[in-house]
Amino acid sequence: MLTALSERWKTRLHKIIFLEHQPESGEVFLKQRRVFTLPSKAGWMFLLMLLILFISATNYSLSLGFALTFVLGSVALVNVFFCFRNLAYLHLDTGPAQAVFAGEETHFTIFLINRRQYQRYAIWVGFNEKNAPEKALDIAPESRASIHLSYPTRSRGWQAIPRVRLQTWFPLGLLRAWSTWLPDARALVYPEPEEHAPPLPTSGAPSHELEGQGGNEDFSGVRAYQPGDVLKHLAWKQIARVDPALGGQLVTKQFTGGAGNDILLDFSALPRTMNLELKLSRMTRWVLEADQAGLQYGFKLGQEDYAPAQGPAHRDACLRALALYEL
Repeated sequence: MLTALSERWKTRLHKIIFLEHQPESGEVFLKQRRVFTLPSKAGWMFLLMLLILFISATNYSLSLGFALTFVLGSVALVNVFFCFRNLAYLHLDTGPAQAVFAGEETHFTIFLINRRQYQRYAIWVGFNEKNAPEKALDIAPESRASIHLSYPTRSRGWQAIPRVRLQTWFPLGLLRAWSTWLPDARALVYPEPEEHAPPLPTSGAPSHELEGQGGNEDFSGVRAYQPGDVLKHLAWKQIARVDPALGGQLVTKQFTGGAGNDILLDFSALPRTMNLELKLSRMTRWVLEADQAGLQYGFKLGQEDYAPAQGPAHRDACLRALALYEL
């Protein structure tokens, strides 16, 4: 309970102090209020050294000691200005994120736009998480630079981009300037394809393009039943001769001229006892296999009912429906 309360207060303080509010759409400008600065570890040691030098020069009346202290202090003040200016007044934007499958990494493109007349050096960009990897880049005057950040996925659906952190220690490493930004960007995550899915099911109806060139009427034999087989293709006469409860095996009819049949990927035809995510994974694998083979296939999933077609647009529409099913 104490941990949850502390996290709640931490989140609230971050919203008040560091302006970590809701996702921001469009181009974002890092104005002065959004850039924060604090001494780094090296900076704290540098301040301690200046304090020791000042005390020593005071105790022993060392003119050169005072001079060295003031020179080093001036260097620290100049460093503050250049460190802050290196990050402030940047414009930030995001590019489209490519859809991936669950278990893969999403890839977000971040654009850093420098509309000032000076160059920016060693800006580190990464997600605002502990031990998150970061990438450094320089930005020339009046130009833009892009950087690609990846984030692991665990489940299907929309994957929102985590909060992005930008920071720099330029030029001397004595000061850390940073800012955070939560873009209004997301990537679509498809279900993970099943590794060992059964063969593609067929609708049992000849396709219009290949009608009359063979089809389900060309019976060629039977094979062992595999989960996902269409029920009307079961060899009921052979099954009636054995009792599955006593070890008899279910068998499915096989037909030659299968190329003349439309493939129908029907979610409702899958066994009801199957897990929902496993069903979606199997449908995903079938969509990919049919697309890679260049076959026409129909698709039925809830309210989505697509006529037999092929091509990237049809594949992406089917995968999108699977990714967002019941979400």
